[in-house]
Amino acid sequence: MRDAVVPVRARPRPGAGQVTGELLLTAGVVVLLFVIYEAFWTNIVSGRLQDEVDNGLAQSWAQGSGAAGDAPVAPPVPTPGEGFARLHFPTLGAAYAVVEGTSNEDLKAGPGHYTDTQLPGEPGNVAIAGHRNGSGAVFEHLDRLGACDAVVVETRTEWMTYRLLPLAAAAPERRAAAADCLRPEQIDRVAGGDYAHVLGRHITVPGDVAVVNPLPGAEWVEPGPWLESVLTLTTCHPLFSNAERMIVHAVLVETTPKFAGTLPVALQEH
Repeated sequence: MRDAVVPVRARPRPGAGQVTGELLLTAGVVVLLFVIYEAFWTNIVSGRLQDEVDNGLAQSWAQGSGAAGDAPVAPPVPTPGEGFARLHFPTLGAAYAVVEGTSNEDLKAGPGHYTDTQLPGEPGNVAIAGHRNGSGAVFEHLDRLGACDAVVVETRTEWMTYRLLPLAAAAPERRAAAADCLRPEQIDRVAGGDYAHVLGRHITVPGDVAVVNPLPGAEWVEPGPWLESVLTLTTCHPLFSNAERMIVHAVLVETTPKFAGTLPVALQEH
């Protein structure tokens, strides 16, 4: 007796809904993996790179001239990718080594100095960029900084305390806010003078390059002693997007030589 042949039913073709569901599921997995990569893995890699830069910075400061006990000297111009300073955020409880340059590779290691801007303490604008999410997320919480909050720049021989400019645009509010932390002559410039337009924090478009000019937000001018020493921090906005830029501006109010053996007031308060 011959074996019975069992007919094989043709597998039904997937419907449009099933195909769409599978595509959405695949897309969801891809997005999830990307988020994990951005939020975790890049932070791990950047953390290691930041540690390397910071350790190298500490070694170079300990071995070079200008160690504790020596008078401050002008720092050498840093080379691309080199660590040359530290940024301290007392109100955020964070500190980072700063590298020279703003390429993708530079910013993986930490905040990066715009090479065409001034150096810390110089009249003009020392501008520094940093990621807000992923790659260390060093500037993730810049939105928490308020008027007069300190950002301390540490170099081999000096501590330089910058204070955030007022967040308000109107002159009376700016004068009141500036009076809490700026010198009298700075208050006048910030309230109604040539720095009246410079906000402590604001949102702008990616192409607004004037924010890193020697006088932020104005046409480019040759840096000179008539300018304040301003610190500008730039990062993406909103969080997890690069559609806009968040800008923070602070002005130098105090310089403390390291050879004096004391910390700046801003670091002693926290």
